[in-house]
Amino acid sequence: MNTKILSTDEYDIALAGEIIRNGGLVAFPTETVYGLGANALDDHAVKKIYAAKGRPSDNPLIVHISKKEDIVPLVKEITPKAQALIDAFFPSPLTIILPKSGIIGNTVSGGLDTVAVRMPENEIARKLIQAAGCPIAAPSANTSGLPSPTKAKYVIDDMNGRIDAVIDGGDCKFGVESTVITLVPDTPVILRPGAVTQEMIEAVIGRVSIDKAVLEGMKNDETAASPGMKYKHYSPKTKVVIVNADKGEYENFVNARKNAAALCYEGDNVTIKKVTYGREEDALSQARELFDALRRLDEIGVGKVYARIPQTNGVGMAVYNRLIRAAAFNVIDLKKPFTIGLTGQTGAGKGFVCRYFRELGFTVIDSDAVVKYIYAQNAELLRRLCDEFGQDIIEKGVLDRKRLAEIVFNDSVKLKKLNSIVHPAVMEECKKRAHGLCVLDAPQLFEAGAQRDCYKIISVTAPTGLRMQRIIERDGITADMAMSRINAQLSEEFYTDHSDFVIKNDGSDIKIQIDRILEEIL
Repeated sequence: MNTKILSTDEYDIALAGEIIRNGGLVAFPTETVYGLGANALDDHAVKKIYAAKGRPSDNPLIVHISKKEDIVPLVKEITPKAQALIDAFFPSPLTIILPKSGIIGNTVSGGLDTVAVRMPENEIARKLIQAAGCPIAAPSANTSGLPSPTKAKYVIDDMNGRIDAVIDGGDCKFGVESTVITLVPDTPVILRPGAVTQEMIEAVIGRVSIDKAVLEGMKNDETAASPGMKYKHYSPKTKVVIVNADKGEYENFVNARKNAAALCYEGDNVTIKKVTYGREEDALSQARELFDALRRLDEIGVGKVYARIPQTNGVGMAVYNRLIRAAAFNVIDLKKPFTIGLTGQTGAGKGFVCRYFRELGFTVIDSDAVVKYIYAQNAELLRRLCDEFGQDIIEKGVLDRKRLAEIVFNDSVKLKKLNSIVHPAVMEECKKRAHGLCVLDAPQLFEAGAQRDCYKIISVTAPTGLRMQRIIERDGITADMAMSRINAQLSEEFYTDHSDFVIKNDGSDIKIQIDRILEEIL
């Protein structure tokens, strides 16, 4: 198919209208994004939209009108709340959903008994609808799943040869699709946020709610009542991960990443490759630039993109809604401890692993140091230990850890009792020290049940002979004592079976192993 590139003069708009009227497809500008239009009353023409986009057929389309009164034949009834919104906002980036009339086919409505209708603010769009002489069904004019196009050139990139024509009307004003609200329930529900915010709508019709899928997504078996609810949307080819962090934490995090880029705000101090999408305190600028920024990410050639999280109020909700779908709901939350559990066999070389994690910007929580702190500060815990294991574990008022180890390491019952006393206090202190990106260095991670508080578990293993040598040199003990400690631990098979990743300290490059693990985790 030869796709015509049309201007916005009267002749070209008339030609585009004729194409629509005759069952063809035309991409056209609106104030939100470019739409891919067909005659909304021609089921065969509407099916061409789904084919051109590769769009799932259960995803409903929005019907665009040029005058307020054009909505009347499309719906069963215009309710008082619908009329109030029409009077207040049409034309604008607001779509309302009402029960459909008999002239709306199942293809447009995605098989639902409702229809979504809006009157675009963009004058070129309204002129096209008038020239076509029919309402126009139009989703965004992009290949399904990719970022919606805010410039004609992105439409041409995606749709050249698939559709009849593109009207080049310059850049779109708002940059995210329209707000969609259903007026079918007693309390209207916003299904997709946009430039017309919840606060603006409530000022006209009173309370409205926000569908949970706006921020959380939908389950596979749920029915989408609006475009953009169900499927992964707006995503570049590069993998996007959202980072929930304050400005400084975000900057520190992304600047430590390798083979990655940042999707951030203007003024963020980022030293890796970056693409900006607006200003931090200006959600309208973020909305206007987001889809263009997502498109540009694929041009800089990185494996992963870390996006700074937007606000979720006002227009910011619309930006977050699009970005969370572009990221397929992958979020790293640095406002809560993001803890990787590090464990493994004694003498396997966790110390080297911890040092490298520190170089990469992680806070390493040394559980052994925490144990020493607990023993020194917690008088009640020391009393309980003395009651259980005898007063001779105290030397000059200080716990003799070597003596305590001799008592418990060859007695599984006593070892279990020691763990039951010490582990809860240790884990409580570890949680107090956790912030941002953390590594919990815990030889007895599983025994303490600490794996439940960790995002991922990494175990370090090494050959038995190498471990024996390290333990003897490190602790100044005999070979028999070293082997006793090895035998008191969980087996290598246990660590392998119960960990997400295993670092093998057998001569292989440990840093390369860690980098590969972090590439997958982060």
